[in-house]
Amino acid sequence: MTIEDARAEFWRLTPALLLVVYDAFGETQEDVIYDTLASVTHGDALEYLYLERVGAMAGGGLDEADQTIHEIKLLDTRVERDGATLAINASWQVIGTVGHAEHLHVRGNTYSADLSVSPIEGAWRIADFELLEVNRDTAGETFLAPQVN
Repeated sequence: MTIEDARAEFWRLTPALLLVVYDAFGETQEDVIYDTLASVTHGDALEYLYLERVGAMAGGGLDEADQTIHEIKLLDTRVERDGATLAINASWQVIGTVGHAEHLHVRGNTYSADLSVSPIEGAWRIADFELLEVNRDTAGETFLAPQVN
């Protein structure tokens, strides 16, 4: 995909890359987290996002995945070309289910970030990621987790 194709398709490319990041954040093994992130990020973005997830697990870790992403919706996005890189200022909402053994929550958190997306090793990857804002105020209902036998 050329830079112009990627720019025209940013509305597909951006959520696709972010979805893999969230897939990595749903993992509990450090090597799987790293490898999954490395498939769509590179350099500073890989380091930042990996340390962000591993740091979140440091307080006690997770024995099993605690999230399921249902949708990533772009809300407001500006895209500029900078040589072979796309500079993307994006806001998006992530709708998913997070929970614990006893109950689940539907969440609709909103994020804003500056992303640099470049063709690296034959694939479009997030090379830089700066989180600008997080809004966790939007939440859905709480419901009991299904019984597991």
